[in-house]
Amino acid sequence: MNCWEFKKCGREKGGAKEKELGVCPVYPDHGKHCARVKGTLCGGEIQGGFSSKLSNCMQCTFYHSTHYDKTYAGFNG
Repeated sequence: MNCWEFKKCGREKGGAKEKELGVCPVYPDHGKHCARVKGTLCGGEIQGGFSSKLSNCMQCTFYHSTHYDKTYAGFNG
């Protein structure tokens, strides 16, 4: 399961908030390791890079779920 499915944020292509907030930068290839990608949505706000958003991600239910891939070696933040 990808983060947009788990969190139901609506920022995936064709999602409910695509027009308002744009397509999330994790869509379609980074939905299992979104903490490493800047520009994701958290608490209704667009987030910056990994180091600036890490504290928010550490509180995220998706980050702590079995769906999040903590082994992903790529970085986009």
